[in-house]
Amino acid sequence: MGGALLEYWKKGDENFTIVDPFLEDAPEGVRLVAQQGDLGDKRFDVIIVAIKPQMIDDILPDYAPILNDGGYVISMAAGASIARISKVMGDAPVIRIMPNLPAFVGKATNGLVAGPGVRDDQRKHAHAMMERTGTVVEVADEDQLDRVTAVAGSGPGYVFELARAYVAAAEGIGFSHEQARALVLGTLEGTIAMAIDQDDKSLEDLRNSVTSKGGTTAAGLDALNGDGAVSRKFEQTLEAAYKRAVELR
Repeated sequence: MGGALLEYWKKGDENFTIVDPFLEDAPEGVRLVAQQGDLGDKRFDVIIVAIKPQMIDDILPDYAPILNDGGYVISMAAGASIARISKVMGDAPVIRIMPNLPAFVGKATNGLVAGPGVRDDQRKHAHAMMERTGTVVEVADEDQLDRVTAVAGSGPGYVFELARAYVAAAEGIGFSHEQARALVLGTLEGTIAMAIDQDDKSLEDLRNSVTSKGGTTAAGLDALNGDGAVSRKFEQTLEAAYKRAVELR
């Protein structure tokens, strides 16, 4: 995920350095070193944490001395709290982010929460960086970021599963897999684009605009969610994902 974000981050004015003992190549214009000791006396305005949470206590303390005075930390380490990151980074201000999979195509939906001591210019800088990768939703606290995880962080999985079921159903009424995939993905892409373009209209209004009384769409919608089963299933889905995010803190 860090590599996907970097492809869009580096379109800004910042200079990036990656520290990774296993990475063989870095994107064009990005410096790559194998370990912290290879950085020499270089110091940084921002340190981005893109490691597994279980590695934080062993690795991050070595990076606290190379953060410039007045610098801050951006963390995308899932489940690692702002307090934990700040402590190992010498009480540096920390911003946590929660990107999602469409970052790979520059269409991420990112959650962002600023911890204690983060200046407004730092928050704006992090927001601008994340905006290069897609949409940014700032939230008030880390509990809200866990809810972002449930909705957007895990969201692509839900959408892929819905699309898979939709394609399978289209095959079931006689289309080849290629035809069904083209019909379903094209419909999803166009419908989402329309919802974004016509954001002055509610989703209910947009749904109703294509639903004629007694027509095919009305019949399909009644079968899909006439008893509210889909709505309840989404509520259960988000609640389960949020509960798990809390457990992983």
